[in-house]
Amino acid sequence: MDVKIISNEDFKLLITKIESLEQKIETLSKKDPLDETWLDINEVLKILNISKRTLQTYRDTGVLAFSQHGTKIYFKASDIQKYFEKNYKPAFKNNKSVSYVE
Repeated sequence: MDVKIISNEDFKLLITKIESLEQKIETLSKKDPLDETWLDINEVLKILNISKRTLQTYRDTGVLAFSQHGTKIYFKASDIQKYFEKNYKPAFKNNKSVSYVE
């Protein structure tokens, strides 16, 4: 086992950074569930790069959950993330017989 020696100044800096991380972890663990990011229709259209009609179909068929307040419609950012993850297609295995021309 190697022993590393650091200066008092570096040790204090390390402790400060650890304490800062500890505070951030505490803050995140106490995060209010209502802090969810909500996106309006225009934001979702830009993210998914789809038409309004397609987004309406996603709502009608239950592809994307939504919340409606009056005439305004909102989507959870986490639901958009889940949509991307559900439709994720991993890369194909490397095929050595395929060559790419640049």
